[in-house]
Amino acid sequence: MAEAVTIQGLGHAYVPGKWIFRDLSAGIARGSSFALLGPKGRGKTTLLKVMLGVLVPTEGSVAIQGRQAFVPQLFQVSFDYSVLDMVLMGRSRKVGLFSQPTKEDEDASLVAIERMGLANAARRPFHELSGGQRQLAILARALVAEADILVLDEPTSALDLKNQVLILDWIDRLSHEQGLTVIFTTHHPHHALAVADSALLMLGEHDYVTGPAANVLTETNLAKLYGVPLKRVNFDHEGRTVETLTPVLGSARAFGGV
Repeated sequence: MAEAVTIQGLGHAYVPGKWIFRDLSAGIARGSSFALLGPKGRGKTTLLKVMLGVLVPTEGSVAIQGRQAFVPQLFQVSFDYSVLDMVLMGRSRKVGLFSQPTKEDEDASLVAIERMGLANAARRPFHELSGGQRQLAILARALVAEADILVLDEPTSALDLKNQVLILDWIDRLSHEQGLTVIFTTHHPHHALAVADSALLMLGEHDYVTGPAANVLTETNLAKLYGVPLKRVNFDHEGRTVETLTPVLGSARAFGGV
């Protein structure tokens, strides 16, 4: 399968000689979902910035095949924008500087809002939405940008369980039903196991594991990544077998915790 993103020998150091990561190579297939996991400070955000072109890597290369759109973590805005206004911002590349959105731009934005199940909220102030609704509105903004690759930074951060499931469902639908490439960071390995086709574990400066999510998200790899044991558990639900990951609570002390 053709790759949407090809990473070769990538390395970045903000201070010469102090590598955030180095010798990183990975490929992300078109129309797939790709999860990026690692503890805080391990370089996930830096890697996203390199892939988005915000940072020039110290060494190596990233080849991007397609237009990218970035979906940040949950955030508030300072101005009283409506949901439609927020989504229309995704058309900025088409509208151009000092120009006004056209009816075509507005119609495309309304369609994207409806796709996310927010048709009744299009004229509401963005800040009045729930956390999950705000995240869906930002996904709609990425969709109207007509991107081929969506890059999401911890998309379920600060969301309650219901809204986490809602966002994960959309990640799955956008990649597997609508053919977009979805790259997302997460601190929840069970989220990655549920919806990601492939994954990258950032274990250390030169230590990575990448490949199919089911092969990468092993109990051994995740214990090394997080410093606590996790178990992969199978159970039956509505006639199908579901696999998930759960930490073994109370075991942090045995793994060197306080």
